[in-house]
Amino acid sequence: MTTQVTTHTETDAPFALSHLDALESEAVHIFREVAGEFERPVILFSGGKDSIVMLHLALKAFAPAPVPFALLHVDTGHNFPEVLDYRDSTVERHQLRLHIASVQDYIDRGELKERPDGTRNPLQTVPLTEAIQTHQFDAVFGGGRRDEEKARAKERVFSLRDEFSQWDPRRQRPELWNLYNGRHAPGEHVRVFPLSNWTELDVWQYIQRERIELPAIYFAHEREVFSRNGMWLTAGDWGGPDDTEPVETRMIRYRTVGDMSCTGAVDSTATTLDAVIAEIAASRLTERGATRADDKLSEAAMEDRKREGYF
Repeated sequence: MTTQVTTHTETDAPFALSHLDALESEAVHIFREVAGEFERPVILFSGGKDSIVMLHLALKAFAPAPVPFALLHVDTGHNFPEVLDYRDSTVERHQLRLHIASVQDYIDRGELKERPDGTRNPLQTVPLTEAIQTHQFDAVFGGGRRDEEKARAKERVFSLRDEFSQWDPRRQRPELWNLYNGRHAPGEHVRVFPLSNWTELDVWQYIQRERIELPAIYFAHEREVFSRNGMWLTAGDWGGPDDTEPVETRMIRYRTVGDMSCTGAVDSTATTLDAVIAEIAASRLTERGATRADDKLSEAAMEDRKREGYF
């Protein structure tokens, strides 16, 4: 009697998802869960890289059917033109519905006042919350990630907001075994974060793998900028620079994009995805910590704004 010896190779190993496949699968599950639990979800879409990845995942989650959600953008009036062009072309290409809540309209009506520093990012809360109430959205997808900032690290994937769109960390619900509780009272809604467990590096690696087109602002290019509070800001009619802040042309790129008045650029020669990924892998600062002036107002700046209804 002969004994047969079976040898095992790497190809015999049980199937396992790569980390990007696992993150994608989780996000797709979240989108489908929201579609099943809620009546009027909406995706916050600014044309920034996180919202671009989020929309890409939504398109995958429901293909070949169209995305069953509208898009919402809170436009400060100080957004980068390249990003707005990308937003509009994306909406047209995928035949999506886009709602725009304009900060400028609120200022023109006297319902909001310009800040002395010129930044409008903190002014987005009122247009956002009123748009949610007006359209009766009961689930709002955001591109926030836990690695960005400590207040966002406290968020659950399903984050309950009260009838005033305010966030209370004490009302956070447990999320065990990928079970999400979307229960909410009339007037309340849930903020949903499909990218919660992603890192900035994950986002860029996924963009590379999926060949997702981005606004050119994310890659190194020459731009007129000036220095303020240790950051390179884009010159513009939003209130910068002043007479003591000389404008110079530098090779820069943006790690994150938002209001021009508070979004800083970084010196960079990364003109390709490979170069950007290498740059991010070597960085020891989060994108918001390095480039967002509105997060430097205080140690609890983001958490204070989230309690008021911010993203």
